[in-house]
Amino acid sequence: MGTPEGFIWGTTASATQNEGAAPASDWADWERRGRAPRSGDGNGFATRFAEDFRLYAAHGLTHHRLSIEWARIEPAEGRRDDAAVEHCRAVLEAARDAGVAPWLCLHHTSSPGWFTELGEGAFRDDRARSYHWARHVAFCAEAFGDLAGGFQPIHEPTAYASRAYLTGAHPPGDRDPEHFAQALRGMVLAWRDAWRELRGGPPVATVLDLAPVFPIDDSVPAGRYARATEAVVWTTWVRALRDGLLVVPGLPEVEVPDLRDSGDLVGFTYTAALGVTRDGTVAPYPSNRRRTVLGDAPWPEGLGLVLRRLHEDLDGRPLLIAALGLGTDDDAWRCEYLRECIEVVDDAVADGVDVRGLFHRTGVDGYEWLHGFTVPFGLFTRDREPRPSAEVAREYATR
Repeated sequence: MGTPEGFIWGTTASATQNEGAAPASDWADWERRGRAPRSGDGNGFATRFAEDFRLYAAHGLTHHRLSIEWARIEPAEGRRDDAAVEHCRAVLEAARDAGVAPWLCLHHTSSPGWFTELGEGAFRDDRARSYHWARHVAFCAEAFGDLAGGFQPIHEPTAYASRAYLTGAHPPGDRDPEHFAQALRGMVLAWRDAWRELRGGPPVATVLDLAPVFPIDDSVPAGRYARATEAVVWTTWVRALRDGLLVVPGLPEVEVPDLRDSGDLVGFTYTAALGVTRDGTVAPYPSNRRRTVLGDAPWPEGLGLVLRRLHEDLDGRPLLIAALGLGTDDDAWRCEYLRECIEVVDDAVADGVDVRGLFHRTGVDGYEWLHGFTVPFGLFTRDREPRPSAEVAREYATR
């Protein structure tokens, strides 16, 4: 059967990965403090964007999700950088000229330093979220909405809250379960704020970081920890989108009616399944799968589990695979993985799952946060040389 007519084939990357950290961002400060490798100018996208869009279009990849870097267009609270805004418009116009529809992400990992430092910290702080974030969304809708093919406002909100406020891996480097719960609550409400502003225009999709969750063994503790992990990864978002309830573990349940059925598409990223051990740590699953240098165990069947669970839990709402890729130097593995994942998608579509598109992570190799430039995800090298996987993507995108 294959994917339906009009299926979206695209690529995705953040501004930090493509252009390097904005000087006024919390990520640039993270780099200056030695907590992450230097990103420099990323993969050079800031000057090569028109070339990149033509490259994508030539391979049938006619959609691209990029982020509008908040810290570039508003480096200080309330002060816009007009040159940065004009550059963003030039990038979007070049995408349209090349036949590529740009999807705009308004928060992808990094934030303006001034926003991170406000009140209790960025999205944990209700005023920071409801005023500053909402103002950023409204500005982007006004400044760039006429050129947008769609919006994917917040990239991996649960992972953002976890890395910033639970594991301390990302700025501000907190390690407090209570702060994590507050940040996750704030990210759900930030999604609601963005949906309020953007609905009625180009399609708006979530970018949820989802994965099947399994206990590693049959022990009672492993089962208990797996259920707790699933509550964060799945239940919070399913209850929000289906029932209009804000259900964050550790916080009171709150009814938020305009969360119900929010978004035109339920978009998600998929990397691998999650195994949970008897001491509550996360491990690769299945344990016998080949692992990437990041420690993931890519498993195409897990993608099918996510698609079918969303289809069942959210009453057949349209789905979007917002990021799918493999970080490896072994492009033959990437080719095999991509083919297997697309076969999984085809099977799901044949069974009635409404899948609208797939964005590959990434187009051109870029900066990969704590791993610098050591983990290639791209269909194309930083020299813009197509890998064999680019031909696999073209084969499916143009079939």
